[in-house]
Amino acid sequence: MSNGQRDEWGSRMIVIIAAISMAVGTGNIWRFPRVAAQWGGGSFLIALTIALILWAIPLLMSEFLMGQRSQLGNIGAFRDFMGKKFAWVGAWMALVCIGITFYYAVVTGWSIRYFVYALGGAIEPGIEGQVYWDAFIGNPVETIGFHFIAVLIVFLVVYRGIKGGLESILRVLLPSLFVILIILAIRAVMLPGSVEGLRYLFVPDWGLLASGRVWLEAFTQAAWSTGAGWGLLLVYAAYAKAKEDVGVNCTIIGFADVLAGFVAAIAVLCTVYALSPSIELAEEALAAGNVGLTFIYVVELLAVMPGSTVIAPLFFLALSLAAISSLIAMIELITTNVMNFGISRQKAAITAGIATFLFGVPSALSIDFLDNQDWVWGVGLLISGLLTAVAMMKYGVDKARAQINETSDLHIGGWWTFLIRIIPLMFVVIFGWWVMQSIEWYPDTWGHPFEVFSTGTMVFQWVILFIVCYALNNFFAKNVVAGPMTKKEDRE
Repeated sequence: MSNGQRDEWGSRMIVIIAAISMAVGTGNIWRFPRVAAQWGGGSFLIALTIALILWAIPLLMSEFLMGQRSQLGNIGAFRDFMGKKFAWVGAWMALVCIGITFYYAVVTGWSIRYFVYALGGAIEPGIEGQVYWDAFIGNPVETIGFHFIAVLIVFLVVYRGIKGGLESILRVLLPSLFVILIILAIRAVMLPGSVEGLRYLFVPDWGLLASGRVWLEAFTQAAWSTGAGWGLLLVYAAYAKAKEDVGVNCTIIGFADVLAGFVAAIAVLCTVYALSPSIELAEEALAAGNVGLTFIYVVELLAVMPGSTVIAPLFFLALSLAAISSLIAMIELITTNVMNFGISRQKAAITAGIATFLFGVPSALSIDFLDNQDWVWGVGLLISGLLTAVAMMKYGVDKARAQINETSDLHIGGWWTFLIRIIPLMFVVIFGWWVMQSIEWYPDTWGHPFEVFSTGTMVFQWVILFIVCYALNNFFAKNVVAGPMTKKEDRE
């Protein structure tokens, strides 16, 4: 049977805008700058560019092809590319992303709350970032309330569909985000002392390129930031025209995502180094993690920046827009996969919105729970990337490459086939390094299944997810609607 509910993007430009909006998220603003500074600036950018070419872009092309050809969400796409026995693989990918969606909505709420703080003039000289953060995160009415606001905003967009909702919002949201980031970067560069931040970003530390950790961070950033292995691009591509250019689009998406991180890094690093009393304190801010850097140190620095009454709201507006753009893609992923069971968009969007809110509440109440989920499903994305490569090999890598070239202005050569085939090897190296680091960081608790950060908690939750997905494989394979690739015997 046909799903009969397929909407379609209006133009190639809106496809690219939507996909870049999906890729550009909070990680570009709060993770990219501090990791780039920590791992040699220019050296990290070199490693990231290589990781983008070796890992992210091949996987983005794979996801785009799967969505475009199947015209279905993750479960249906993997079923039709790999066979009925592998519908569980698509379910795994979807549920890993859904696990991220639940706590990412909470983070989006944080961003909106701090935008409100800044807009109201609360970020002023003398503000104690830690005190403000503790007061906010310890108030469940506020954390749950702004989590609800974030979900509601995105739900209203997704409910209206591709043309009526996503297109109209994203074509305004993405350009606005880039304009704000450029304004913030220009203002930061003009600050006395900003050259130190530029030095950290541009000047390579060649010795670090020999470090395994800089490559781990680069491949992790490439996976987490571009959306490679998330399954989000697959869902957006399900609404693309049959002749949409896979090769060029995915290359643009990958490099545009890095560009956004690069501009954000200029803004953040120049601000941190220009306004911190010493280089030591600047480095302390960058070592404080995503939350510490953004909601504690940057808050205090923005408060003393000349023009802070304008710059502070712009910074947190940029963070909010980046978070919302990615959350739209995540809730659309849930909605599309629910629709593929023959449910209307409106009912599917309501289901996605309610689930995201309810299952996000634990993360809104407990920062430890949120950190645990970020750890488990963030690393789980690497497994999703591996499974995407395996799907291409099961389908036929040369066959897939030929189909990409049918519509691509950029000829995709044998290099793509080679890279897809060695992604399992890259996965073993990257994932193995993560496990080794986990054991080194938490030598006493690395195997414990109920610790916030441990290898044990990752494996424990992944095994549960695998058992559920595999047990429901036949249900998924039979009940997801047919697409243009679905075999005749499966339609009946």
